[in-house]
Amino acid sequence: MPCMTDQPARWTQATVYPDMWADPDDDPRDNGGPVPDGELATLQDFLTNYRMTLRMKCEGLDPEQLARRSVPPSTLSLLGLVRHLAEVERDWRGWLGEGDPLPKLYGVRDGDFDGAVGEQAVVDAAYVDLEREQAATDAALAAHPDLGERVGKDKFAIRELLVHRIEEYARHCGQADLLRECIDGRVGQ
Repeated sequence: MPCMTDQPARWTQATVYPDMWADPDDDPRDNGGPVPDGELATLQDFLTNYRMTLRMKCEGLDPEQLARRSVPPSTLSLLGLVRHLAEVERDWRGWLGEGDPLPKLYGVRDGDFDGAVGEQAVVDAAYVDLEREQAATDAALAAHPDLGERVGKDKFAIRELLVHRIEEYARHCGQADLLRECIDGRVGQ
């Protein structure tokens, strides 16, 4: 798998603000409506926007580009991030219950990064896995509307789980910014 060694020219699709990914009128993360009301709705809105940001960073790339590693010896790639986030969504559901964790989607530790190869079937499967795991975790959390409720063996508060999910996506979206810029030079938040 080739590493990112070329230095593509920096560019953005935005015309209004040069540091944006897209113009405000074209940005799907800005619904133009009022900000969410309440803590739960606010947390869910942030999570939704970070999920969308990750997808946006991957749009328009072919399987080889999505699987391209950052810099040696790292195995980090955009496709690896998609697979990793599917895996952690699955893991988080385990925090809600008292039983054993669900089996890993991609096998051994870092199988999500190591198995992120530039094949269309792998890309398609990664997106299916991510959507399924996000929906399942969202549904499991919907059964716990009290953000202060403590669940699972370790008695995590639902609020802590939601905030941790936002933190995980935010951190990986930052990595996705750099990965995308290295792949084709596109910049923007």
